[in-house]
Amino acid sequence: MGRGFLARSLEPVAERHPDTVILAAGVSLASATEPGGFAREADLLDRTIDTCRASSRRLLFFSTASTGMYGTGDAPGREDARVAASTPYARHKLALEQRLRASGADHLVLRLSHVVGPGQPPHQLLPTLVRQMREGVVQVHLRATRDLIAVCDVVTVVDRLLALGLRDTVVNVASGTAVPVPAVVDHLERRLGLVFRREPRDTGSGCVVSVERLRALVPEVADQVLGPHYYRGVLDAYAASLAPAPLGTER
Repeated sequence: MGRGFLARSLEPVAERHPDTVILAAGVSLASATEPGGFAREADLLDRTIDTCRASSRRLLFFSTASTGMYGTGDAPGREDARVAASTPYARHKLALEQRLRASGADHLVLRLSHVVGPGQPPHQLLPTLVRQMREGVVQVHLRATRDLIAVCDVVTVVDRLLALGLRDTVVNVASGTAVPVPAVVDHLERRLGLVFRREPRDTGSGCVVSVERLRALVPEVADQVLGPHYYRGVLDAYAASLAPAPLGTER
């Protein structure tokens, strides 16, 4: 269910899991605060829960592994730890997880880190950075980190996790590496060859996401996406998918 970036990416594997309703719709902006959008997603979840219970199907719900969910502590964010969501978006997602758990419907919750790929929404990190680079000025949040994972790897992980028949559990889907945003900007600069000015901001936050459960469940996939240098390949693939830059912005 859904028509956005994640839903389109999951279409090739969805038909292999007819026992599961994949709910890939709802609020996708981590800085969102608008109650109407949250209410519409909650209503959609309720209706989907009813559908799944009536048809004895499992519901796959996508939540967030963002800093808003796990905070900025030293310990990696774990699925089995008590969390105190700190942003409206994360509190909304956590409330929907709890709503789903209390419903009694068979379900699987995947907490996603920052998913990267062609056609992702323009408000997300990488499209925003590339747009700023091409415009000539990039605001760099010096203390921000992000856990990046390629959408193609997310699709593979989802496919494998659904095939395991998991029920009533939460799994982080992430790389496990908190990449400093300045390093992301540096790598994109080298890869795209763009000329721009940095405006450093002494702000930002981030967290490390635990991938122990992911590694235990799908070690053959986890070995491909875990590691401190994985993000470089993610950025290379994203850069290769972009349309050519306007004339005059390249070195």
